Amino acid sequence: MTDQEKEATKPSETNREPGSKNPQAMMGAGVAIGIGVGAALGAAMDDMSIGIAIGAGLGVALGAALSKSQS
Repeated sequence: MTDQEKEATKPSETNREPGSKNPQAMMGAGVAIGIGVGAALGAAMDDMSIGIAIGAGLGVALGAALSKSQS
């Protein structure tokens, strides 16, 4: 591959609008928040496994919503 081909196929940050956030980062943030909420919910219900599973599901949904709203 030549240098020009590498530059053409390299992902660039200029494709996004100024001030927009990375959708993958928003998905990760949603999952992290969801697992945190799930851990708190699991501690309250005395069943961490169910709480974290519910939190992970909510986190994926929250992350998808956040990344969709940013794109």
